[in-house]
Amino acid sequence: MTATLPRLDTATAAPVKRRRRALGWLAVLPLLVFTAIAFGLPALAMLDGAFTAKDPATGVSSYTADNLTASLQGAYLTALIGSVKLSAVSAGIATLLGLPLAQAVVTSRFRALREAVLTASGVLANFGGVPLAFAFVATLGNAGVLTRYFDLTDKGWDLYSFWGLVIVYLYFLIPLMVLTITPALEGLRVQWREAAQNNGATGVQYWRHVALPVLLPSLLGGLVLLFGSAFAAYATAAAMVGSSVPLVTLQIADAISGNVLVGQENVALALSLDMVLVAGLVMAVYLPLQRRSARWLA
Repeated sequence: MTATLPRLDTATAAPVKRRRRALGWLAVLPLLVFTAIAFGLPALAMLDGAFTAKDPATGVSSYTADNLTASLQGAYLTALIGSVKLSAVSAGIATLLGLPLAQAVVTSRFRALREAVLTASGVLANFGGVPLAFAFVATLGNAGVLTRYFDLTDKGWDLYSFWGLVIVYLYFLIPLMVLTITPALEGLRVQWREAAQNNGATGVQYWRHVALPVLLPSLLGGLVLLFGSAFAAYATAAAMVGSSVPLVTLQIADAISGNVLVGQENVALALSLDMVLVAGLVMAVYLPLQRRSARWLA
């Protein structure tokens, strides 16, 4: 005699499923409320202010696109292009340098070394702002230790320039790339390399025809992530270069402090909206790449 387990019929299973789904939404409700308050309200305020302008003569506020138009002209447009250029160059170099470093970490036989590099990468990826700017000024500034020791000023070196800022950004972007690409490198299966070697492929051919095509979505996703991180950075550039390098974050700070024409008080909000749109495009590219890489390396 065999025992049979009780089975729920369709009429009973449907309410149970709906009840579990309702409990799931109830569990995530605090997160949704926090997101709405912490991100939703500021976003609505920014959107409202970006399309609001005050008439200097009458003092009456009205909805208009003048702020957005001003944010895409003159010095503001130059700053936006400068931020995009700086972020793209920094992210590209960090991707090229971070990939071989991460590969060396993954293939290392010394577990302690691997854990030390990953831990240091986690720390350095979050080290920025004024302390980072001060460290580079003290080391590679006009009166920095290495600048004076190697006479870098006579050789044309200038930390307070576009390429100087790129080097500073690489300090936290390369560790971030190591953290981003390491899981993808760990997902490369040993059988793929062995199959390539059994078919007479060299190491270069393996990377060109097998590893890099598989890693391409992860590499592009990491590149986009680094771009977004560099694009949003403010404190380091503000403390180090001031207004010598045009950046949209620095323009927003100037506009907030009142360094704008009369009637353009909300240009800072329009510039912030421009940054949100760029970040939205970045996420629109990053999420599909992340899903594709997860499908390959699962």
